[in-house]
Amino acid sequence: MFRLKKTVVMVGMMGAGKTAVGTALARLLGVAFLDSDEEITRAARRSIPEIFARDGEAFFRDREHEVIGRLLRADPCVLSTGGGAFLSPRNRALIAGAGVSVWLRADLALLWQRVRHKNTRPLLRTENPRETLRALYEARLPAYREADLAVDSAPEITVEQMAARVVEALRARPDVLEEV
Repeated sequence: MFRLKKTVVMVGMMGAGKTAVGTALARLLGVAFLDSDEEITRAARRSIPEIFARDGEAFFRDREHEVIGRLLRADPCVLSTGGGAFLSPRNRALIAGAGVSVWLRADLALLWQRVRHKNTRPLLRTENPRETLRALYEARLPAYREADLAVDSAPEITVEQMAARVVEALRARPDVLEEV
């Protein structure tokens, strides 16, 4: 049995498993699972593409920062963020100050395998989506490397096994997770 002292913020690329692993992790720890993108769309009563089209990316990123801050001030939970949220230095600082970031690290081949047949990824609606994914991956790696913890994924590892791996990584952080 564990007690979560700080919010665990799942970060990483699309297809890394932030939502699936985050949900399983929350279940293991007996805490709520929240998704920052869902919280933004609920508050705005519009989809993220609609927010981008109407108000622009800067507006969206400001709302994202506000929502992440609000969720970090609430009861400890598992929080999944959009793939771009952790790129912002102010979001990284906010998360480092009040939570713990966990990078679900997956290689490009695994990410492509997971996202290539999904039409729910607006950033990949390009002429060459695999190349777009590679460019995003390479551009985002430096930010993701700043995460507090990294947990490696592989094709043969189930969602439940990944959640258990995250728990093991968190056990090294008594400021975040304690056995009770």
